[in-house]
Amino acid sequence: MNYAFFGTPDFADAVLQALIAAGMPPSLAVCNPDRPKGRKNIITPPPVKVRARACGIPVLQPEAPHEAILTLRELNPDFLLVVAYAKIIPKEILGVPRLGAIGLHPSLLPRHRGATPIQSAILQGDKETGVTIYLLDEKIDHGPILAQRSAAAGGQNYVELSRALAELGGGLLVEILPKFLNGAIRPRPQDESLATYTKKLSSDDGFIAPPDLAAAERGQDPHAVGAIMRKILALNPEPGAWTVRDGKRVKLLEAEVKGGALTVKKIQVEGGKPRIASSSS
Repeated sequence: MNYAFFGTPDFADAVLQALIAAGMPPSLAVCNPDRPKGRKNIITPPPVKVRARACGIPVLQPEAPHEAILTLRELNPDFLLVVAYAKIIPKEILGVPRLGAIGLHPSLLPRHRGATPIQSAILQGDKETGVTIYLLDEKIDHGPILAQRSAAAGGQNYVELSRALAELGGGLLVEILPKFLNGAIRPRPQDESLATYTKKLSSDDGFIAPPDLAAAERGQDPHAVGAIMRKILALNPEPGAWTVRDGKRVKLLEAEVKGGALTVKKIQVEGGKPRIASSSS
């Protein structure tokens, strides 16, 4: 199985780990360059690079995908596998492998196309989500579907749901890649009438107005209780759910709903470290 794996963050690393464990390692891993990370801005390799290097897989880190074209032509892969690469693969790259490019997307396409499918599923209160393996084309998350598998979404935070979907997607890839190579899967088009789109989330999306938070904590506004709880689940660790108290920005890290009221359990005041929330905080 000769293919190139495009992916960068933890989600892609978990999928790559599943493929390696199943005896299906890629011939090449393509990921973003090392970037500054943390408060000290330490240059840090992405998770996919670390995994690939540890397993003896060659790594390429172009600033832009088209810079990889010469290496890919030399590799002459059967297909590309794109998982959380976060960059659009240009047409010239998609045309290199004989079988095209496969994408793994953490939603049941065509629902939640775009950059933030996991967060959007939580924010919108979806009870079900899943993963989709599909053929890439020049549009975002648009190509025909090879396989899908669903999973429960309710009550999980972003980290938990991301981990579960990466595991689900890795297992599904292990199952269907041999069939795909053998031509045993017939792609089916996505239903455009059902398409929904996500957006890149910013810090502003995580803001919780103090009156809304107070009403939710008193159990006076069921809508606010649900909306705030979903923000806390979906937006941590980044960009974060937050409010303002005593003129300071306060991240709301953990909460629970009991008796119809919201209880904030863990916070991080601007300039401080995460701590257990008290009734006076």
